[in-house]
Amino acid sequence: MKWLYIAAGIVLFVKFLFIPNPTADLPDISIVEAVVQDSGVPNAVSGIIFRNRLYDTIFEVIVFTIAIMGVSFLLANERPSCTIYQFKDQPSIVLARLGATIAALVSIELAIRGHLSPGGGFAAGVAGGTAIGLVAITSSPEWMQEIYQRWHAATWEKVSVLIFIVLAVMTLAGLELPHGELGALVSGGVIPLLNILVAVKVALGSWAAILIFIRYRGLL
Repeated sequence: MKWLYIAAGIVLFVKFLFIPNPTADLPDISIVEAVVQDSGVPNAVSGIIFRNRLYDTIFEVIVFTIAIMGVSFLLANERPSCTIYQFKDQPSIVLARLGATIAALVSIELAIRGHLSPGGGFAAGVAGGTAIGLVAITSSPEWMQEIYQRWHAATWEKVSVLIFIVLAVMTLAGLELPHGELGALVSGGVIPLLNILVAVKVALGSWAAILIFIRYRGLL
Protein backbone atom coordinates (compact mmCIF):
# COMPACT_ATOMS: atom_id res chain seq x y z
CA MET A 1 0.00 0.00 0.00
CA LYS A 2 2.89 2.35 0.76
CA TRP A 3 4.29 1.93 -2.77
CA LEU A 4 0.88 2.65 -4.20
CA TYR A 5 0.78 6.00 -2.38
CA ILE A 6 4.30 6.82 -3.57
CA ALA A 7 3.41 5.99 -7.18
CA ALA A 8 0.26 8.11 -6.99
CA GLY A 9 2.30 11.00 -5.62
CA ILE A 10 4.83 10.71 -8.44
CA VAL A 11 2.08 10.63 -11.07
CA LEU A 12 0.44 13.72 -9.54
CA PHE A 13 3.80 15.52 -9.48
CA VAL A 14 4.42 14.70 -13.15
CA LYS A 15 0.96 16.00 -13.99
CA PHE A 16 1.77 19.34 -12.27
CA LEU A 17 5.00 19.61 -14.26
CA PHE A 18 3.97 18.64 -17.78
CA ILE A 19 0.19 18.87 -18.15
CA PRO A 20 -1.14 22.46 -18.04
CA ASN A 21 -4.48 23.32 -16.50
CA PRO A 22 -7.18 24.28 -19.00
CA THR A 23 -7.82 28.01 -19.23
CA ALA A 24 -11.35 29.24 -18.73
CA ASP A 25 -13.03 31.11 -21.57
CA LEU A 26 -13.96 34.29 -19.71
CA PRO A 27 -15.48 37.43 -21.24
CA ASP A 28 -13.43 40.59 -21.61
CA ILE A 29 -15.00 42.27 -18.54
CA SER A 30 -13.16 41.50 -15.31
CA ILE A 31 -14.85 39.77 -12.39
CA VAL A 32 -14.23 42.80 -10.15
CA GLU A 33 -15.95 45.12 -12.61
CA ALA A 34 -18.90 42.73 -12.86
CA VAL A 35 -19.28 42.62 -9.07
CA VAL A 36 -19.11 46.43 -8.86
CA GLN A 37 -21.78 46.79 -11.55
CA ASP A 38 -24.10 44.24 -9.93
CA SER A 39 -23.74 45.55 -6.38
CA GLY A 40 -23.47 49.28 -7.09
CA VAL A 41 -20.59 49.80 -4.62
CA PRO A 42 -16.89 50.45 -5.40
CA ASN A 43 -15.76 48.03 -2.68
CA ALA A 44 -16.04 44.71 -4.52
CA VAL A 45 -15.38 42.78 -1.29
CA SER A 46 -18.54 44.22 0.29
CA GLY A 47 -20.42 43.43 -2.89
CA ILE A 48 -19.33 39.79 -2.71
CA ILE A 49 -20.01 39.43 1.02
CA PHE A 50 -23.46 41.01 0.95
CA ARG A 51 -24.60 39.85 -2.50
CA ASN A 52 -22.73 36.99 -4.14
CA ARG A 53 -22.23 35.02 -0.94
CA LEU A 54 -25.00 36.43 1.22
CA TYR A 55 -26.02 32.95 2.36
CA ASP A 56 -22.57 32.49 3.92
CA THR A 57 -22.72 35.91 5.56
CA ILE A 58 -26.09 35.14 7.16
CA PHE A 59 -24.71 32.01 8.76
CA GLU A 60 -21.51 33.80 9.82
CA VAL A 61 -23.65 36.26 11.78
CA ILE A 62 -25.65 33.39 13.27
CA VAL A 63 -22.46 31.51 14.21
CA PHE A 64 -21.12 34.60 15.98
CA THR A 65 -24.42 34.90 17.88
CA ILE A 66 -24.21 31.26 18.95
CA ALA A 67 -20.59 31.80 20.05
CA ILE A 68 -21.60 34.65 22.36
CA MET A 69 -24.46 32.55 23.76
CA GLY A 70 -22.01 29.68 24.25
CA VAL A 71 -19.65 31.84 26.30
CA SER A 72 -22.51 32.80 28.60
CA PHE A 73 -23.71 29.18 28.88
CA LEU A 74 -20.30 27.59 29.52
CA LEU A 75 -19.29 30.11 32.20
CA ALA A 76 -22.70 30.27 33.91
CA ASN A 77 -21.78 27.57 36.45
CA GLU A 78 -18.48 29.17 37.47
CA ARG A 79 -18.03 31.37 40.47
CA PRO A 80 -17.48 35.06 39.74
CA SER A 81 -13.85 36.03 40.12
CA CYS A 82 -12.87 37.82 43.33
CA THR A 83 -9.88 39.48 41.68
CA ILE A 84 -10.37 41.65 38.62
CA TYR A 85 -7.21 42.83 36.90
CA GLN A 86 -7.15 46.24 35.27
CA PHE A 87 -4.80 49.12 34.64
CA LYS A 88 -4.22 51.31 37.67
CA ASP A 89 -1.42 53.67 36.60
CA GLN A 90 -2.54 56.91 35.03
CA PRO A 91 -0.34 56.83 31.87
CA SER A 92 -1.70 53.39 30.91
CA ILE A 93 -5.27 54.55 31.52
CA VAL A 94 -4.77 57.65 29.35
CA LEU A 95 -3.17 55.66 26.52
CA ALA A 96 -5.84 52.93 26.65
CA ARG A 97 -8.69 55.43 26.51
CA LEU A 98 -6.98 57.37 23.72
CA GLY A 99 -6.72 54.11 21.80
CA ALA A 100 -10.37 53.39 22.57
CA THR A 101 -11.38 56.77 21.14
CA ILE A 102 -9.39 56.16 17.96
CA ALA A 103 -10.78 52.62 17.60
CA ALA A 104 -14.35 53.88 18.09
CA LEU A 105 -13.91 56.54 15.38
CA VAL A 106 -12.41 53.95 13.03
CA SER A 107 -15.36 51.66 13.76
CA ILE A 108 -17.87 54.35 12.84
CA GLU A 109 -15.95 55.21 9.67
CA LEU A 110 -15.74 51.58 8.56
CA ALA A 111 -19.42 50.98 9.26
CA ILE A 112 -20.67 54.05 7.39
CA ARG A 113 -18.23 54.03 4.47
CA GLY A 114 -17.31 50.35 4.32
CA HIS A 115 -19.09 49.94 0.99
CA LEU A 116 -16.95 52.68 -0.59
CA SER A 117 -13.48 51.84 0.71
CA PRO A 118 -11.66 48.90 2.33
CA GLY A 119 -13.51 47.89 5.47
CA GLY A 120 -17.03 46.83 6.24
CA GLY A 121 -19.30 45.59 8.97
CA PHE A 122 -17.08 42.86 10.41
CA ALA A 123 -14.00 45.08 10.52
CA ALA A 124 -16.07 47.89 12.05
CA GLY A 125 -17.44 45.53 14.71
CA VAL A 126 -13.94 44.34 15.61
CA ALA A 127 -12.76 47.95 15.94
CA GLY A 128 -15.78 48.74 18.13
CA GLY A 129 -15.15 45.67 20.28
CA THR A 130 -11.51 46.73 20.65
CA ALA A 131 -12.63 50.17 21.86
CA ILE A 132 -14.96 48.59 24.40
CA GLY A 133 -12.22 46.24 25.59
CA LEU A 134 -9.77 49.11 26.10
CA VAL A 135 -12.35 50.97 28.17
CA ALA A 136 -13.15 47.81 30.15
CA ILE A 137 -9.56 47.27 31.31
CA THR A 138 -9.40 50.82 32.66
CA SER A 139 -12.88 51.11 34.24
CA SER A 140 -14.93 49.61 37.01
CA PRO A 141 -16.69 46.38 35.92
CA GLU A 142 -19.81 47.51 37.80
CA TRP A 143 -19.86 50.72 35.76
CA MET A 144 -19.44 48.79 32.50
CA GLN A 145 -22.29 46.45 33.45
CA GLU A 146 -24.49 49.39 34.41
CA ILE A 147 -23.90 51.09 31.05
CA TYR A 148 -24.56 47.80 29.23
CA GLN A 149 -27.91 47.38 30.97
CA ARG A 150 -28.94 51.04 30.86
CA TRP A 151 -28.64 51.20 27.08
CA HIS A 152 -30.24 47.75 26.63
CA ALA A 153 -27.24 46.56 24.61
CA ALA A 154 -28.34 42.92 24.72
CA THR A 155 -31.70 43.85 23.21
CA TRP A 156 -30.12 45.94 20.46
CA GLU A 157 -27.77 43.10 19.63
CA LYS A 158 -30.68 40.71 19.09
CA VAL A 159 -32.67 43.31 17.15
CA SER A 160 -29.72 43.96 14.82
CA VAL A 161 -29.48 40.24 14.04
CA LEU A 162 -33.21 39.96 13.30
CA ILE A 163 -33.22 43.05 11.06
CA PHE A 164 -30.13 41.76 9.25
CA ILE A 165 -31.79 38.41 8.55
CA VAL A 166 -34.99 40.08 7.32
CA LEU A 167 -33.11 42.42 4.96
CA ALA A 168 -30.92 39.55 3.74
CA VAL A 169 -33.95 37.37 2.98
CA MET A 170 -35.58 40.26 1.10
CA THR A 171 -32.40 40.71 -0.94
CA LEU A 172 -32.20 36.99 -1.73
CA ALA A 173 -35.85 37.13 -2.80
CA GLY A 174 -34.98 39.81 -5.35
CA LEU A 175 -36.30 42.88 -3.51
CA GLU A 176 -33.61 45.55 -3.63
CA LEU A 177 -33.31 49.24 -2.91
CA PRO A 178 -32.12 51.56 -5.71
CA HIS A 179 -28.34 51.45 -6.11
CA GLY A 180 -28.01 55.20 -6.47
CA GLU A 181 -24.89 56.88 -7.85
CA LEU A 182 -21.77 54.73 -7.76
CA GLY A 183 -19.33 56.11 -5.18
CA ALA A 184 -21.89 58.20 -3.29
CA LEU A 185 -22.37 57.68 0.45
CA VAL A 186 -26.02 56.71 -0.05
CA SER A 187 -25.55 54.04 -2.69
CA GLY A 188 -25.39 50.29 -3.07
CA GLY A 189 -28.97 49.62 -2.09
CA VAL A 190 -29.20 47.62 1.13
CA ILE A 191 -25.45 46.94 1.46
CA PRO A 192 -24.67 50.00 3.68
CA LEU A 193 -27.49 49.00 6.04
CA LEU A 194 -26.17 45.44 6.25
CA ASN A 195 -22.70 46.82 6.99
CA ILE A 196 -24.00 48.91 9.88
CA LEU A 197 -26.10 46.06 11.30
CA VAL A 198 -23.14 43.66 11.25
CA ALA A 199 -20.95 46.29 12.93
CA VAL A 200 -23.52 46.80 15.70
CA LYS A 201 -23.93 43.05 16.16
CA VAL A 202 -20.21 42.30 16.38
CA ALA A 203 -19.41 45.25 18.66
CA LEU A 204 -22.26 44.58 21.10
CA GLY A 205 -21.58 40.85 21.05
CA SER A 206 -17.94 41.53 21.88
CA TRP A 207 -19.09 43.77 24.72
CA ALA A 208 -21.21 40.95 26.16
CA ALA A 209 -18.31 38.48 25.94
CA ILE A 210 -15.93 40.96 27.57
CA LEU A 211 -18.28 41.52 30.51
CA ILE A 212 -18.71 37.78 31.01
CA PHE A 213 -14.98 37.07 30.97
CA ILE A 214 -14.30 39.93 33.39
CA ARG A 215 -16.99 38.70 35.75
CA TYR A 216 -16.06 35.02 35.80
CA ARG A 217 -12.36 35.05 35.01
CA GLY A 218 -11.28 38.44 36.27
CA LEU A 219 -9.27 39.29 33.15
CA LEU A 220 -9.61 39.49 29.38
